[in-house]
Amino acid sequence: MRNVILHAFNWRYTDIISNLETIRLAGYGAILIPPPLYSDPRGDQWWQRYQPKDYRVLLSHLGGKRELEQLIAACHEGSPKLRVYADLVINHMANEDRSDRFDFPGKTELERYKEKPDLYEENRLYGDLSEGLFSGFDFNHAGEIEGHEWSDRGAVQYQNLSGLPDLKDSHWVFEQQRLMVEALVKMGFDGFRVDAIKHITERMVDNIADQPSVREKFWFGEVLTGSEHDERVFLEPFLRETWMSAYDFPLFNNIREAFSFGGSLRHLVRPQDYGNALPWNRAVTFVVNHDVPHNDGFRTWLLSPQDEHLAHAYMLGRDGGVPLIYSDNNESHYPGDKDRWLNLYKRPDITAMIQFHNALHGEPIAMLYESDTLLIFRRGDRGIVAINKSDSDQRVDLNTWGLKNPGTYIDLIHNRSLTISGNTLSLLVPSRSAQMWLSD
Repeated sequence: MRNVILHAFNWRYTDIISNLETIRLAGYGAILIPPPLYSDPRGDQWWQRYQPKDYRVLLSHLGGKRELEQLIAACHEGSPKLRVYADLVINHMANEDRSDRFDFPGKTELERYKEKPDLYEENRLYGDLSEGLFSGFDFNHAGEIEGHEWSDRGAVQYQNLSGLPDLKDSHWVFEQQRLMVEALVKMGFDGFRVDAIKHITERMVDNIADQPSVREKFWFGEVLTGSEHDERVFLEPFLRETWMSAYDFPLFNNIREAFSFGGSLRHLVRPQDYGNALPWNRAVTFVVNHDVPHNDGFRTWLLSPQDEHLAHAYMLGRDGGVPLIYSDNNESHYPGDKDRWLNLYKRPDITAMIQFHNALHGEPIAMLYESDTLLIFRRGDRGIVAINKSDSDQRVDLNTWGLKNPGTYIDLIHNRSLTISGNTLSLLVPSRSAQMWLSD
């Protein structure tokens, strides 16, 4: 089953279209596009997409409504069909230095709409662009989230995130958000990622996602957590109060711990049994997402490049959740990040891992060997995953019960073969490496 999501982070819509054949060949089942709501068309910075000016217009530096329609059609009409998910920003509007900063889109933008009616009509999603959308009455004015308030659910939901005007739970705001989502569904979007969802109330989430016309779409939220306390305060209530999926931060934190110096791969054996992973049907799993490299406060969460490779093998080798692969265009301003995630979506090791995932999706997992530095498990009777995080080669003798036997297996990552015959298999796993063996 193809369910892996490509996060085409800050890609132009035309660039996604140009690479669809490669994306399909790589085995992806869906594409998450950047937030499409109106942002400064001249702003090439990635964060501009997370500061919307108007729900009623689809236009940004990455393209407009026409290109989005072409993208959706190309994804849906090709074979195999690719689902298209939109990143939604509904917690806040843009933080702009102007006297009418709580009026959206603002007087200047409304004048621009009048001056270029054809451009904005072409990119109009819904509504009357001769009128404003939001005013100061539509925002919470409770100040910034500061210090200890980041651990207070009420403060996080009703106060401003980094100066961004925080929308309130008003009838008018709810109506506009419903109209916006319904119009996007009508365009053909198959699902939505909701940005900064821990900053949004349950009422706002229910308002956009519980409508009959949108309920069957795939919804997932970014409930960013970095500790057990955060999980209790933000993630657990989200799972109780909604039916949406969420980024699997518990698993991500567990992966970071397992690959840390002195950490143990034993923590990855059955993480869901110990509360270290979300339920299989509510999880969007990841090894890196866009917040980690681009925010100074999260940089310590990055794995080393080689550990990131090993973690991707674990994520795409295990069963459960919907995996998400992040691929950018060198947006990070840190020199050491150059080319690290550029074209990662088609890197040979990643496409090999996706091939393994697609071939064995839903097959049960069984542990074959576990230690602090070496983890080996099988998937069904046709797959073996081996991960060695140590600096030394390791050889182990494995019981072949439950595996196709006799059988020929191909390590998809390194394009090597082995034959299983008899009751034991002697497997050599080189240092700092991963293997994904698949039998036809």
